[in-house]
Amino acid sequence: MSATHTVRERRVAELGVLLTVLIWSANFVVVKGSIGSFGPMSFTALRYVIATITLFALIRWRMGGIPRPEGLWLRLIALGVVGFGAYQVTWTFGLTMITAGDSALIVAAAPVLTALLAGAIGLDRITAPKMAGALVAFTGVAVVITAGHELSLGASLLGDALTLTAAVLWAVYTVLGSRMLRHTDPLQATAWSVLGGMLFLLPFAAFEILTTPAHTFTSAAILGVIYSGTLAAGTANVLVFNAVRIVGPARASAAQFLVPFGAVILGAIFLAEPVGIPQLVGGAIIVMGVALTRRASILPEALRARLPWPE
Repeated sequence: MSATHTVRERRVAELGVLLTVLIWSANFVVVKGSIGSFGPMSFTALRYVIATITLFALIRWRMGGIPRPEGLWLRLIALGVVGFGAYQVTWTFGLTMITAGDSALIVAAAPVLTALLAGAIGLDRITAPKMAGALVAFTGVAVVITAGHELSLGASLLGDALTLTAAVLWAVYTVLGSRMLRHTDPLQATAWSVLGGMLFLLPFAAFEILTTPAHTFTSAAILGVIYSGTLAAGTANVLVFNAVRIVGPARASAAQFLVPFGAVILGAIFLAEPVGIPQLVGGAIIVMGVALTRRASILPEALRARLPWPE
């Protein structure tokens, strides 16, 4: 997929992915400080309302109007129902039944599932470095999470199943989205997909508001939901789709392994959360794994030259 793009375009896409990692890592800190003023579904729906407004405002500013991608907009809305709506619901309800560590570890499988699915349907090529790097990075995620959270996989099979479903839904969203990017640009694809997610989430938020006590909203919580909507749910997903279009779904999604480690580091800086040696080691393993996905070969060049057969 990336062969048709210039080196500069690929570098810009990679930088966009790294910026997304920073935005999503910070989002854990922001949400932790904000969600107490909202119900979980209300917070999620509101951030997607803000994301939808932001993205369509950008489209109007850039294009002078809001055209519908011909023959594609309904499919993009349906894609958003999967990747943003159903994903958020299954992940949120799963989290009520299992520990945060279990949830983070299961969701961290999404990039591996993305690579496998993209390879299975011929949208991306599964290479040895991509798969080995994904597995190494996933191991690093497990080290980071087990260093800071209790793990009890199997304690709630329903919670595990819901969370795994969320990971599968995200993989499906990423891979199917890469197909639609052949016919529209990342900004429009993200905007119409986020709209679909918002429409799916609104009834859940309305039910929560009607059945739970009223909340008191602080200025920090309001700023938090604005950040989470404009950047984490809005801008970051445009950057991800741009990277998927240019470097492929497997390579673009592999960098998401860095998010748990980034969240640990930012939590230590801004929330004074403890960071231990295992978490630093796990972070180093994640970086090694992500770097490996970007290599043309697992073996060093000098060793490859001595092989009697092509790797």
